[in-house]
Amino acid sequence: MTTAHNNSTAQQVLQNVFGYADFRHQQANIIDELVAGNDVFTLMPTGGGKSLCYQIPALVLDGVGIVISPLIALMQDQVDALKILGVNAEFLNSSQDYQRQQQIEQQLLNGELDLLYIAPERLLTERMQNLLLRTNIALFAIDEAHCVSQWGHDFRPEYQQLSILHNIFPNTPRIALTATADQRTRDEIVDLLALHQAKQFVHSFDRPNIQYRINDLPNAKERLWDFISSEHNDDAGIVYCLSRKMVESTAQWLSAKGRVALPYHAGLANEVKAQHQQRFLQEEQVIIVATIAFGMGIDKPDVRFVAHLNIPKSIEAYYQETGRAGRDGQPANAWLAYGMQDVIKLKQMSQNSDGNELFKQITQRKLNALLGYCEVSSCRRQALLQYFGEQLDTPCGNCDNCLTPPITWDGTLAAKKALSTVYRTKQRFGVTYQIDVLLGKTTPRIINFGHNQLSTFGIGEELSAQAWQGVFRQLISMGFLSVDMEFGALKLTEQARPVLKGEQQIQLREQSKKAKAAKQKRSPKNSQAITDLTPQDTSLFEQLRAQRTLWAKDRGVPPFVIFHDATLIAIAQAKPNTAAELLTINGIGASKNDLYGEEIIAIIAQSL
Repeated sequence: MTTAHNNSTAQQVLQNVFGYADFRHQQANIIDELVAGNDVFTLMPTGGGKSLCYQIPALVLDGVGIVISPLIALMQDQVDALKILGVNAEFLNSSQDYQRQQQIEQQLLNGELDLLYIAPERLLTERMQNLLLRTNIALFAIDEAHCVSQWGHDFRPEYQQLSILHNIFPNTPRIALTATADQRTRDEIVDLLALHQAKQFVHSFDRPNIQYRINDLPNAKERLWDFISSEHNDDAGIVYCLSRKMVESTAQWLSAKGRVALPYHAGLANEVKAQHQQRFLQEEQVIIVATIAFGMGIDKPDVRFVAHLNIPKSIEAYYQETGRAGRDGQPANAWLAYGMQDVIKLKQMSQNSDGNELFKQITQRKLNALLGYCEVSSCRRQALLQYFGEQLDTPCGNCDNCLTPPITWDGTLAAKKALSTVYRTKQRFGVTYQIDVLLGKTTPRIINFGHNQLSTFGIGEELSAQAWQGVFRQLISMGFLSVDMEFGALKLTEQARPVLKGEQQIQLREQSKKAKAAKQKRSPKNSQAITDLTPQDTSLFEQLRAQRTLWAKDRGVPPFVIFHDATLIAIAQAKPNTAAELLTINGIGASKNDLYGEEIIAIIAQSL
């Protein structure tokens, strides 16, 4: 170790380096296990402070902490943030030239590094393993550990080979970390990484600051714009879409509306993706429109909303993606729009995937669980937590169903009509055709097939086409209908039999008539801490933010790497007079105090 941390306790490192007075959640216990030389598996929600669980032990123990991270694009930001704290951190990846890589390898061999970030592909090379065998290693941290599981939503085959760490370095403690994993994925992580002796720490999945809202209205893009313009006019956010084409068109459309909206998907050149990611991290008020290619490991704390214009593939994916909002603990929104086409498209995609039958079954089950979540009439947070095996005793009061309880109706007769029509058209047609038959439309196709002679022709005129869309969507979600993988035709499942026989009643959600009630709206700057500031404090906070932007530009890092908003708010409220007083503020350690303390004290003095 080149720094003096290894003689310090974890508590001292937390205060002196990271500037925090207290550990959160189970951080202290996790760190104690690693410092004692034991393996750990931890599941902690995004924004819960996972990185401190391996960074602090790496500083307390002799040797270097090796962090295996799947995204090389984010290593730079993580290392920059650590360097500002006075930590000797580096990364090794393909973005560096050979000479720079040689320098870092030499630093590693000389024992000059506290932390080194590498991708799993590099770790698996013989060259890297030989280097590590000649190095004093404090611990291995396997970040985003759900990538090991083929049932996970970010499967990376290289991760399955990381069990070699157990074989090559049997006495070096390892920690595997993830924010999202159901029980099956957790079991697979433990098995494939040979973590059977590891102590497991599973934290609450609850993110109470996130408000969950789901929209089943038509014209999803216009609804999205209503949501962004009324509630997040000045905020950074992420909009997820299913296809690259939709990403491009949505980014252009938002740009034409006057927002800075940048596309991000696997089809873009690497330099364009890197530039868009940097702008999102370093500038305020930028919206990224992306496929799921964007987001893993994104550390930006002040993302105020995550919107989905298409339904994700699983509850795990939804939870992980929405978890990128509100990492700072301040109020944030998770907004999702979905419709019939999403349901059919995803069911077809899962059936057409290259996986074996078991994989397809699991994928379908995960999708059905998400559809059930979208259609639930009770508290969404309770349903979401229940999926991950966690109970929330009372409704949350902070989701659309709690704030504006949905109206349900006895849909038994409508369901029987819909299912009968599918049966009588011989299960060969899609949703739109079935609705045309129910509404009694004499289209050329219906006449050609003779379906205008069916007993169900025209028996559904009491509902609109849009209302029938909602009925069919819910019948698919509930498992009464399946979707043919090739042509999108609807098929009856075994579950449909008791409904058709009149043995089962069905309650359906009434489709939304309008956008959610205005009482759900929150002002863009809805941080409780910010609204608590006096006019004088607000002025000081804005001055500190402006100065933070200048410091960030000088270093070429995102502003939040210098200080989080929460730290600036605390400074604006406390108005410390001395460097010693400044050290009592959460988020200011010795290194940041040395770098910026004098100027902060001067700005405070001028504002008084």
